[in-house]
Amino acid sequence: MTLKIEQATPYPYSFDVEHTALVIIDMQRDFVEPGGFGETLGNDVTMLQAIIPAVAAMLAGWRAVGGLVIHTREAHAADLHDCPPAKRLRGAPALRIGDEGPMGRILIAGEPGNQIVPALAPVDGEWVIDKPGKGAFYATRLHERLQDAGITHLVFMGVTTEVCVQTSMREANDRGYECLIVEDGTASYFPEFKAATLAMLTAQGAIVGWSATSEMLLKEMQ
Repeated sequence: MTLKIEQATPYPYSFDVEHTALVIIDMQRDFVEPGGFGETLGNDVTMLQAIIPAVAAMLAGWRAVGGLVIHTREAHAADLHDCPPAKRLRGAPALRIGDEGPMGRILIAGEPGNQIVPALAPVDGEWVIDKPGKGAFYATRLHERLQDAGITHLVFMGVTTEVCVQTSMREANDRGYECLIVEDGTASYFPEFKAATLAMLTAQGAIVGWSATSEMLLKEMQ
């Protein structure tokens, strides 16, 4: 059954849950909780924590209709072979990717800080994609898995809006997916960056995709 979000920006967005995946980008402790990588860079993590209720509501609604859920984590191998110096040697000089932080080694797969926050923890049957880059498609087999599953549409949530979420949505658009970003289900440490990103993604007739609120989506799904 095809659903339509009439009030989506810049115009109505249609999707079929059977062929659509909810993609929750990097809602992991290193970015969202105090003591994680995000805070070590001098950011206010409460800006990201604020979207957890909206993401949780959307996640529950999506599970209720039997839709595919995908969680991503920005994660690197313990030996950092997949983290080039151009990425690692950025940010605060005191703590960098791979260094020991309050929640274990920063952005290293398997470490406590690299896990999804408990309120949004994956359940059996949901995909968890560990990605070494900003985008969900780089150095992963996500595209191939989505094709095998018959997915044509992607609904994005998560953090941060202007970095990993935007990168993933642009990668998806280049691969032919019809994409929508959930406005109240994404956040940035810099509100002005979020606003600019939403405008860029939906400009010029949905050049990258659409946007809508979680309330709009949940109302239509119910």
